[in-house]
Amino acid sequence: MTAGRVRWIFAGQLGSLFDDGGPMLLIESRRALGRGPIHRTKAHLLLSGIRHRARELGDRVEFHQVDTYSEIVDDRTDLEVIDPTSWRARRKVRQIGATILPNRGFVSSETEFAEWAASRGAKRLLLEDFYREMRLRTGILMDGDGPTGGQWNFDQDNRQAPPKNAVSLGLPEPWWPVEDDIDEEVRADLDRWQAEGSVTLVGDDGPRRFAVTESEAHAALEDFVAVRLNDFGPFEDATLAGDWTMAHSLLSVPLNLGLLDPRAVVDRAVSEFHAGRAPLASVEGFVRQIAGWRDYVWHLYWHLGEQYPTSHNGLNARRELPIEFRRLDADAIEANCLSQSMRGVRERGWAHHIQRLMVIGNWALQRGYDPVALNDWFVAMFVDGTPWVMPANVIGMSQHADGGIVATKPYAAGGAYISKMTDYCGSCRFDPKVRLGPDACPFTAGYWAFLDRVEPQLRTNNRMAQPLAGLRRLSDREAVVAQERARDQLGEFTALIE
Repeated sequence: MTAGRVRWIFAGQLGSLFDDGGPMLLIESRRALGRGPIHRTKAHLLLSGIRHRARELGDRVEFHQVDTYSEIVDDRTDLEVIDPTSWRARRKVRQIGATILPNRGFVSSETEFAEWAASRGAKRLLLEDFYREMRLRTGILMDGDGPTGGQWNFDQDNRQAPPKNAVSLGLPEPWWPVEDDIDEEVRADLDRWQAEGSVTLVGDDGPRRFAVTESEAHAALEDFVAVRLNDFGPFEDATLAGDWTMAHSLLSVPLNLGLLDPRAVVDRAVSEFHAGRAPLASVEGFVRQIAGWRDYVWHLYWHLGEQYPTSHNGLNARRELPIEFRRLDADAIEANCLSQSMRGVRERGWAHHIQRLMVIGNWALQRGYDPVALNDWFVAMFVDGTPWVMPANVIGMSQHADGGIVATKPYAAGGAYISKMTDYCGSCRFDPKVRLGPDACPFTAGYWAFLDRVEPQLRTNNRMAQPLAGLRRLSDREAVVAQERARDQLGEFTALIE
């Protein structure tokens, strides 16, 4: 803490990791919630987290509830900040002349990433290379110069389908936080602001399921380690309609609120492996998510620049997001996998990574939804959606709009993948094996229609050579493309009538 300075902390800096013991400034800005539609659960979590932190800090904090940050900070000359997590916020703190401290809250620093990126020269900045470098530098899951267990990843062990005929994984309910008077106050404020028209809220108002205080976050972490870490690896890509949590940690919200130190989270999981209580494959898969992918997309947010989310549309995707997406109207969607995934977003503002990538993202990719609008939708509708999290995930990985900067090929798949990794297809009116006719799965038929549409842009991509060769051999290609074009014209959620 700089002598004579007051530390302005943001909504992503609510934990002790960002507190060096001096006076603090915390601002709740209503305008930050009113820039566009936002999921009610997300708004609740942000406000609850800020207000709980203000209560914890007591006399050490100036806490203001105002319309805009400028009302409080524009005339201040005594502020310091730990560099915040968005381009917008960083511009603001520099504009007012605050003292800037290096960012915290990630396993690797921005300087370390910049040095690694510079050392790559013209080589692509691949996740796998970054992940190996991070482990070599930190010693996480390393035995000398080699990876623990002799492998850098255990993906082949961590891609199991859900147990056959299972309704759930059979694990106990996760630890849930207990709402208090602050949550009650937040709920009343959101009701009033929505009635006044100052905020636009989407989604259900369910009980709070995510940690917003440091003590809650550590309780959630310990519950995950004790109950679900062992099953996380094998079933991290699997989905069951009756088990929305599966073996996932549900730690993305407290991590993004700054309530947990990600290095400590990783070390906690690794300690379970060394104690013989957790399998290496599960622990490595969890480490890869936190210290690998999370750090990687954070650094890419800054490395790729502020214009990255709006300056790429390599597959010429221009369609407006349908009203069913914007309203989270799961009941209007016939494809069961998409309906179930959208229902999870509506009820909780959350879905796990395969539902995001291979169901919602895959659907949007196949139908050519505007990637900028889709990115904004993910930021606003997901409880862990932040401006730095989503661009590499949505613009890059999910929609391949950047032409291959983040991912080497589009993550497009037909109904066969969804049928293998979920139990959605058994109760769906569509057949994942059928691509033509009234029972044609919109993912299976949509996959071929997508390849037909983007073939000119992808024909030089070596990883797409086999799928495109399959497209050229498809005997009913023209009929499938015409069918999907008709489905789109009717409205993509309308069944075709024979």
